[in-house]
Amino acid sequence: MTVIALSSSRRPTLAAASVCLLSFTVFWMAQRAADVSMIDLMVYRAEGESVRAGADLYAMRATEANLPTTYPPFAALLFTPLTLLDVPAMCTLATAGNLLLLVAFAGLSLRVTHPHADPRAATLWVAAAAVWCEPVWTTLRYGQINLLLAVAVLWDLTRRAGHRWAGAGIGFAAAVKLTPALFALFVLITGLVRARREGWNPWLRRAATAAAVFVGTTLAAAAALPYDSRRFWTGAVFAADRVGHAEDTANQSLRGVLARLLHTPDPGMWWAAAAALVAAAGLTVAVRASLRGERGRAIVTCAATALLISPVSWSHHWVWCVPMVLFLVAHGAPRGAAVVGLVFCSYALWWVPHGPGRLELAQHGGQMALSALYSLTAAGILLMPWRTSRTV
Repeated sequence: MTVIALSSSRRPTLAAASVCLLSFTVFWMAQRAADVSMIDLMVYRAEGESVRAGADLYAMRATEANLPTTYPPFAALLFTPLTLLDVPAMCTLATAGNLLLLVAFAGLSLRVTHPHADPRAATLWVAAAAVWCEPVWTTLRYGQINLLLAVAVLWDLTRRAGHRWAGAGIGFAAAVKLTPALFALFVLITGLVRARREGWNPWLRRAATAAAVFVGTTLAAAAALPYDSRRFWTGAVFAADRVGHAEDTANQSLRGVLARLLHTPDPGMWWAAAAALVAAAGLTVAVRASLRGERGRAIVTCAATALLISPVSWSHHWVWCVPMVLFLVAHGAPRGAAVVGLVFCSYALWWVPHGPGRLELAQHGGQMALSALYSLTAAGILLMPWRTSRTV
């Protein structure tokens, strides 16, 4: 009887594993058939080569698209091992690594939104479906590091209170790419609010650890790459246009939406004012949710806020759509989850004119709506009515 029971309990996991393996295999074949460039991975490799050669990191241009370095110097140090592999091996390992990270991301997202679900079967089912959504597809297509950073942040926020390494994941992610730093601010504000009645608390400790890891890694990078660090922190960090045109349809941040809406390559103070307002509102909602014990809402809201206020949030940065959909399911909004899932799986933002010639500056109303779908979805999540969710 015990053997039969164990066999029955393993069947859902085996079924999920089979479907996930099939989905990943078909996905891999589809990406190879599409002859994906993994262009960002090539830039990472070029950054590693610049570091090893002692070249000017922020004068570097890589690939036929002439792409520059945009991350802090610490990231370039992390990319140096890529230079030890030939390109085919590097691309294969990057794809395999991202698929494994997707499974980890799905599991961590479920831990936040569905803590009582079967972690093995549910994780595999979610990963099997999520690999086909546009942000994940594009992340793997470009060889991006979005899943790595998202896993670092979610790993951090799912640690128990007082865990000795809580905060390290957020600090690491912010040192590689600045956008996750908003999670550190969220943790700090939550800790400060709680300190008014509790004094020193695990949230403040987490914020302190995040700050220490960020500062430590940044200083280590400055010691190894003093010239490049000075170039980045005194100039390149403020040059948002290094990344690309604000109005590109792939830019799903507020700045991109406003650039297309106002038909201007630089929305200037309109964006600054909107970003400040959304940052204040988003952090308020996230901190309030955290204090109420609604961990899923707090994390999803903070992620949505960070993506909205960043100068550039390319569509592949929106891998946070995975916990967003799962949160809506847990929140008792299956129709909303279906709509959000459809938004991120429809690839609709690419239905508008885009490409060379800055075509996005001439969009009409319907095209603007399609090219703002991710931002509108995030805004909808921020504006959801308050009610106790099923997760804590």
